[in-house]
Amino acid sequence: MSDVLLQLNNLHTHFLTDKEEVPAVNGIDLSVHKGEIVGIVGESGSGKSVTSLSVMKLVPSPPGKIVEGEINFKGENLVKVSEKRMRDIRGNEIAMIFQDPMTSLDPLYTIGNQLVEGIRLHKKTLKKEAYNQSIDLLKQVGIPRADEVVDEYPHQLSGGMRQRVMIAMAMSCEPELLIADEPTTALDVTIQAQILDLMIQLNKKKNTAILLITHDLGVVSEVCDRVVVMYSGQLVEEGTKREVLKDPQHPYSQGLIRSLPNIKERDQKLYSIPGTVKQPKLGEVGCKFAPRCEFAFDRCFKENPELYSLGDSGRKSRCFLHDNKEGDVAKDAATTLRS
Repeated sequence: MSDVLLQLNNLHTHFLTDKEEVPAVNGIDLSVHKGEIVGIVGESGSGKSVTSLSVMKLVPSPPGKIVEGEINFKGENLVKVSEKRMRDIRGNEIAMIFQDPMTSLDPLYTIGNQLVEGIRLHKKTLKKEAYNQSIDLLKQVGIPRADEVVDEYPHQLSGGMRQRVMIAMAMSCEPELLIADEPTTALDVTIQAQILDLMIQLNKKKNTAILLITHDLGVVSEVCDRVVVMYSGQLVEEGTKREVLKDPQHPYSQGLIRSLPNIKERDQKLYSIPGTVKQPKLGEVGCKFAPRCEFAFDRCFKENPELYSLGDSGRKSRCFLHDNKEGDVAKDAATTLRS
């Protein structure tokens, strides 16, 4: 499609340890369209952050390496481009907001210095002009007394203000794609809402596509257009926000939805998916979620499930329950979980 901005095809990113090779991202297929907000959700260890770092080609090497697949950005395969070309793309065409702004900002330089450096790196701008642009950017992301904050150091700002600075830095060159890796995790609820509202405004005003990495389904329901669910390095379900949150089709997605508290019930025991995410292993056969799945049967442990297409809307689920032979079982399972 002509409006596809980012396309991941069969992406594999592995990490080499002393004992084995770990497939942290194991065959991901994902697309992000212009102006779209796509959320990637899943437990810690599911491969969300490694996927985003792979797109930016920031996976530490060694021990990490993209071993197979394509990362097509506007038709250009980033896996094959030089580091010089990636430096031109990072910050300019694709920008990233990291989870912890305190470790992402340099404590030795003022906010203004760090903003100016990014602007002048990608644009032919005089230092004074870049400085004035920095103040304007800080104002745009809702930082009060921006003309003073621009000369302050990161430790002088609160967590919420530092995250706003990170968003200002990410948007300084008006990138077409913004990758946000858990941008609200360390912030209190009020500041979280403000940061999410800011990202929505940037998306609407600049038509910036956003790839949002999160484990918070509340954030997904507030912000995203489409949702991708990851488990143990694989994509297990994909669909629109409404489809995935209202009618999850994969047992793992169903478990995530069931674990959310119900505000209508005062005395409730929260559901939790039994077990933990297993570290993926190279050449492992069987569904990754089978050991934790209450609907698993023999085939789940002997074969690798494909990503089944559910209709023509682009909805997908990686589960044998969606095979024609198990179709009735899938319907019964989904009905049982929703009741």
